Amino acid sequence: MQARRTKKRALLVVNPRARRGTGTIAAAVKLLEESGLDVDEVKVGEGETIADVIRRAADGVDLVIVGGGDGTLNAAAPALVETGLPLGVLPLGTANDFARTLSIPPDLAKAAEIIATGRLRDFDLGEVNGHLFFNVASIGFSAELAAELTEKAKKRWGVVGYAIVAARILLRSRLFTAHVDHDGTTERIRTMQISVGNGRHYGGGMTVEETATAEDGKLDLYSLEVDHWWRLLALLPSLRKGTQGKWDDVRAFQTTEVTIRTSRPRPVNTDGELSAYTPAHFRILTKAIRVFAPPPEALAKPAP
Repeated sequence: MQARRTKKRALLVVNPRARRGTGTIAAAVKLLEESGLDVDEVKVGEGETIADVIRRAADGVDLVIVGGGDGTLNAAAPALVETGLPLGVLPLGTANDFARTLSIPPDLAKAAEIIATGRLRDFDLGEVNGHLFFNVASIGFSAELAAELTEKAKKRWGVVGYAIVAARILLRSRLFTAHVDHDGTTERIRTMQISVGNGRHYGGGMTVEETATAEDGKLDLYSLEVDHWWRLLALLPSLRKGTQGKWDDVRAFQTTEVTIRTSRPRPVNTDGELSAYTPAHFRILTKAIRVFAPPPEALAKPAP
């Protein structure tokens, strides 16, 4: 007869290509083990994905801890939803916007303490054409940025890398036409970027909407309908605060489902990765994932 496990077993998967992905988690793992967890670190093998690792180990673990950034979490999302395993986050990426949305601190020991407390919360996920996302999906400027910002640049320059590449793309950006179907209406717009957010933060601390959370059951859409690149520069402070919807040349609304159509297929950036093309159908998946996170009052505080 097999011995009954008394300690909870945690599957730990770390993205070695994350900006802080090597040599930084020993103290966090020690804290987790001292809290009573049996931590089993598994590396992603050649030809497999992080989702494959989670699916393979699902029957023998109680939770999954992911060390990486938003792209790593995005890659893990399908398996987390399928298995129902709770998620612990060790922020090792460049931007760590999902951790920021949940007020999970960038300090790995403090992030590990949150997992060790065992406090779980239910959070929503966004979905576009079958692809899940934690933070935001964008068409236009951000998708071009994701295409050009290499892993090497992100690892070397961090958030500064976003700014360098963004400035170069901004100078050549042009408006495009899109049809937006939502809530029984169709709007034809000319825009530089359309963003559909599930959480609050994206792109290294930009904000989808100042009151957005990843547990409000809503998608927050905004469209930058500016006619000159310098106008976007004027918008930057509002984009960081999430108050851009108050500007006349920014369209913003909440919904639970929206379809965006363009005259030619345009890539969709989900959590920093290009994963789909227009026509893009977005929807919210409420309470789709359980995450170890600070209590609700902490989520309302400014992100670290």
